[in-house]
Amino acid sequence: MTTATQKLLVNGKDFTLDADPNMPVLWALRDILGFTGTKFGCGAGLCGACTIHVDGNPMRGCLTSLKQVQGKQVTTIEGLEAQKLKDAWLEHNVPQCGFCQAGQLMSAAALLKTTAKPTDAQIDDAMSGNICRCGTYPRIKAAIKSATEA
Repeated sequence: MTTATQKLLVNGKDFTLDADPNMPVLWALRDILGFTGTKFGCGAGLCGACTIHVDGNPMRGCLTSLKQVQGKQVTTIEGLEAQKLKDAWLEHNVPQCGFCQAGQLMSAAALLKTTAKPTDAQIDDAMSGNICRCGTYPRIKAAIKSATEA
């Protein structure tokens, strides 16, 4: 393992750390910087629990290396400013166990950033990479729709 100085911009704050540039950003966020809202699920980019935003685009933190985020803005669930969406999540009682919810919210926020009034098909497509083992998919969809209402 080769370590090098890595500069990260996370939730609007600059961080410098010595780490392997190939380290998944998920581990730097959780284990080094203490942003534990981003979860480890499958480690293969299939479950969506580790979803973060990189320059506003949803990415899987377990598959994205530190070198890939150099000079880019990383946003975690702790820095997500989608209050209307978060309120809708609570209003529709979306969380059950809560484990997948950070990734779900990050994917939903990315969808709403690009699509003001998504259709059911657009919601299904945007959220298809996020697994909820509790099966709260109907509540997730209702919350997303609710967040788009005036």
